[in-house]
Amino acid sequence: MWHLTTLVLFFGVLVFSVGGQFRLGGAKGQYKYKRGKSGEEVVQDNLEVLCQGQPGSEYFRLTTDGDCREVVRCDKAAVGLRLASVKCPSGLGFDLERQTCDWKANVDNCDRLSKPRLVKPNFHTVEPVCPDGQLQCGNGECIDRSLFCDSQPDCGDGSDENACSVDEDPNGAPLCDPTQCLLPDCFCSVDGTSAPGVGSGRLEISNIPQMITFTFNGAVNDENNRVYDKLFHGERINPNGCTAKGTFFVSHKYTNYSAVQDLHRRGHAIGVFSITNDEDPKYWTEGSYDNWLAEMAGARLIIERFANITDGTVVGVRAPYLRIGGNEQFNMMTDQFFAYDSSITAPLGRVPLWPYTLHFAIPHKCHGNHNNCPSRSHPIWEMPINELDRRDDPDFDENLTGCHLVSSCSNIYHKDQFRQLLQHNFERHYSTNKAPLSLSFDPSWLISNKGFADVVDDWMDHVLATYNDVYFVTELQVIQWMQNPTGTQSLRDFQEWKDKCAVKGQPFCSLPNPCPLTTRELPGETIRLHTCIECPKNYPWIQDPTGDGFSF
Repeated sequence: MWHLTTLVLFFGVLVFSVGGQFRLGGAKGQYKYKRGKSGEEVVQDNLEVLCQGQPGSEYFRLTTDGDCREVVRCDKAAVGLRLASVKCPSGLGFDLERQTCDWKANVDNCDRLSKPRLVKPNFHTVEPVCPDGQLQCGNGECIDRSLFCDSQPDCGDGSDENACSVDEDPNGAPLCDPTQCLLPDCFCSVDGTSAPGVGSGRLEISNIPQMITFTFNGAVNDENNRVYDKLFHGERINPNGCTAKGTFFVSHKYTNYSAVQDLHRRGHAIGVFSITNDEDPKYWTEGSYDNWLAEMAGARLIIERFANITDGTVVGVRAPYLRIGGNEQFNMMTDQFFAYDSSITAPLGRVPLWPYTLHFAIPHKCHGNHNNCPSRSHPIWEMPINELDRRDDPDFDENLTGCHLVSSCSNIYHKDQFRQLLQHNFERHYSTNKAPLSLSFDPSWLISNKGFADVVDDWMDHVLATYNDVYFVTELQVIQWMQNPTGTQSLRDFQEWKDKCAVKGQPFCSLPNPCPLTTRELPGETIRLHTCIECPKNYPWIQDPTGDGFSF
């Protein structure tokens, strides 16, 4: 065996010096060392073997010795194949599963060199090897095509469940066919950038509205409710005479349901963001149908009961951390009559994407969602989060990756930068295809960055004063417009946007019940539940969403 003696970074390429002979676990082939050769020459001599079958975007370790901080990936650069390296900061380790640095105590794969390789089925063979209607497993066995990617392993080696991404699933949704996908129930376009109603002779881009959706996810409480009151007051009026509206994806813990009730009374859209908001990413990406059912249908039950929402409008879902649950999530949403999801991010491009239904394959790369986008056909609207261009000066700055939530734009520190971010991305949408601009926030970010809420407040005033075809609407109102595309000259009489147009009056209750409650699911915790209805016996949680009690 060889022994790694030094490991250093040299112009972004990992170089190591060695002595003896060894085989790097996780890589194929024997690595020969000849005396007189440098460590860099040894790496170059064996690079092709080391990188054989290794995805270019996936980091792996060269050794399990050391502190778990150093990883490399195979980078096919302009100068040829090389190893690009990453070293986590002190105190952190690199998690191979999540492909990110995390606190060392949270990383449980420091003893592994790479992510495990799953056996793949043989979809592409030179000659047909299976009867019609069947496909070949990795072990050579043939089974019915319909058994692939059904969440049940049917091949002896389990390979029928290992190639189920949007690009691999043999039973995946077909590509968009505009002749079969017709409004109001279905909408798609080949690249996702086409606006509904345009091209049919009914409308032109110049006379469709620019819709802007403000979406917030997390608990609704007294602190962030003050921000919402600042942004959505009664004097902020859209061109049709109705007040500006937002969308709130509500998580359960610490939410004041009397405040949710008043947001709904004033015409804002309420969606679900889960009960537990579990921090384990795998809980969501690998979650079963029943997990998603308990979290999202349970969250809706809690909202409807304790915010006293009885009109059936809680129909939107956002996945915590945007960790989509693949087909399981969307099967649950279909069965439970959820109408739309707002979790899939669309990569930053020259032209933004319009919302689409999932009857056909998604029209963009599955981006930023742990590659777990739904591959099958589902009668659900997807409200994609178009990534934002976060460059300070888009005319001169080098290209930067986009950010999905406004609050995830890590280079925005100052109020002038924030204002530029809002205005530039608005102009990107307005000057191209007028796809709805989704501005998604964690409300705590607006609160912790002093003065940022004032920037949004001022910018909204500027937009409404400058443009007569821009509307701040809910995600549900976007769908309503897309189902019945209407020109800006007729929007004052667009009935779908007239419901709760400009609500006046006081909240249903000014002094909600501050119920101090416990649950056996959260031992040792007493949590206040603010609601305008009678207090339940227990704090509602995932096994007891009504709070009426349950028996183990």
